Amino acid sequence: MCPSRLILEHVTSRWGVLVLAALLERSYRFSELRRAVGGVSEKMLAQTLRTLERDGFLHRDAKPVIPPRVDYSLTPLGIEAAEQVWALARWTERRVDAVRAAREAYDGARA
Repeated sequence: MCPSRLILEHVTSRWGVLVLAALLERSYRFSELRRAVGGVSEKMLAQTLRTLERDGFLHRDAKPVIPPRVDYSLTPLGIEAAEQVWALARWTERRVDAVRAAREAYDGARA
């Protein structure tokens, strides 16, 4: 498997795209990010954040306070990746009607 495929899988995963897009706005604490993304479990968000951090897209800033405070932000590499996937997400939103029409045409021809 080509190494770039694994990286592509991480940034274009369901939660990877949404996390990167949210962090383009600003840094978030874990619970804030979970609310911003919506629908993601704590386990899946933690796994996504770990993966993106390991790949160099995220910076995790853990402050030694009580209660613990951890902030997530994009690294320069993460900003670059987030801008790319966000552009694709925006394009997808603009083309929903065209995809629906294509699906209906396809399904109609198959019926």
